[in-house]
Amino acid sequence: MDQANILIIGGGVIGCAIAGAVSASWQDVFLVEQFPKLGMATSTRNSGVNHSGIYYPKDSLKARLCVEGNRLTYEFCEKHNVPFRHCGKLVVAAAAHEEPELTALKKRGEDNGVKGLEIVEAAEIRKREPHIRGVAALHVPSTGIVSAEELVHAYARVATHQGANLVTRAKVVSLEPSGSTIRVGLRIGDQEEEDAQQEKIEARCVINAAGLYADEVAAMLGNHSWKIYPVRGEYCEVRGPRSSLINNLVYPLPHSDGLSLGVHFTKTLWGTFLLGPTATYVEGKDNYEKNRLPIRAFTESAKMLLPEVEESDLQLGYTGLRPKLVPPSHKGGIVDFVITRDPHVPQAIHLVGMESPGLTAAPAIGNYVADLVKEVLA
Repeated sequence: MDQANILIIGGGVIGCAIAGAVSASWQDVFLVEQFPKLGMATSTRNSGVNHSGIYYPKDSLKARLCVEGNRLTYEFCEKHNVPFRHCGKLVVAAAAHEEPELTALKKRGEDNGVKGLEIVEAAEIRKREPHIRGVAALHVPSTGIVSAEELVHAYARVATHQGANLVTRAKVVSLEPSGSTIRVGLRIGDQEEEDAQQEKIEARCVINAAGLYADEVAAMLGNHSWKIYPVRGEYCEVRGPRSSLINNLVYPLPHSDGLSLGVHFTKTLWGTFLLGPTATYVEGKDNYEKNRLPIRAFTESAKMLLPEVEESDLQLGYTGLRPKLVPPSHKGGIVDFVITRDPHVPQAIHLVGMESPGLTAAPAIGNYVADLVKEVLA
C-alpha cells in the first residue's frame, strides 16, 4: 500500500492551491481528482473575478481570506505569468432608494480592510462606463479579472515542481480511519471502464477539498454535518462590436438573501462581455444544461443598468454550479466557508461550501489549511 503524508481530494483551484502550499513544507503529497482534467467544475465555470472582500460579514472566513487572497492572487499571477487585469469595478445603484445600501456596502468593505472604496455620482459612472445608467455607484479599485483556467494550472505546476503528485481520473471510493492514518480507496481510470484499477493509499492527513462533492466525502468518514445544494449560474455573452458597451466590471447591488452577487457585467480577458450568473437551485451535481433560461430573461435583467442592450446582442454562454450549504427555503444571507478538522477523525480536514469568493481566496485558503496540517502532523 502506498504511503502519503498528505492526500488532497479535489483538483479544483482550492485543492491545487492547497497542494502548492503544503508541498512547500512536506514531501509525499498527493492530490486526486475524479475528472479527466484539473479545475473542470466550479473553479473554471465562473466570472473569473478577483474579488475585493466587500460583501462578507466582518471577521468571517470569507472576508478575511478574500481580502488576503485578493492581494496574493495578483502577486501569484504576476510571478507565474497568469493573465489578469487589475481594473476595478462599479457596484451601481439603479435608483435613489438603493443609495443607502451602497453606503452600507462601503462600510462593510472598510470594516473588512478593503482599501480605496469611494461612492461616485452618475457623472463619474458615465465617465467610466458611458452606457451604464445609475444614480450612484461604489467604486472598488482592488477588484480585477483573472484567467481561472490558467490560474488552476499554475497552482498545479507549482505543486508538481515542489514534488507533489497530482493524479486525475482518480475517484475516492472509501475512507477508513486506521489508527493514526486514513486508508483511502481509489478507483483509477475512466469510471465506466471495467478494467479501472482499485488502489489504496494510507495517508497521515486527508484534506477534503472536493467542492460539490465535499459533503459526500465527509459522509465516507461518518460525518453527516453538511449537505450541499447545487445552485446553477448561467451566463450569456456579447461578442463583436457590441461588446464595447462595457469597459470593465459592473455589478448591481447583491441579493439580500445571499444567494448571489446579482447578474453582473464582466468584460473578459478576450474582449467580449459576460452577463450573469443567474442563481437557480437544481437537482443533480452535473445538471449544467437542463431547462436553461431563455435569452430574453437575461435581457430584461440587463436593461436595468444597460438600457441599450438588446436580445439580439446576446448568445447563451456557459454555466456553473455553486456548492451551496443552504436549502432553497433559506432566507438568511451569506453563509461562511467551512474549513475545519473532523471532530471524530482528527487526521481529516474538511472544506465545505467553497463557493465564491473561493477563486480569489484560494492562496489564502492554502496557507490557512497548511497551518491546520501542522497541527495534524505535529
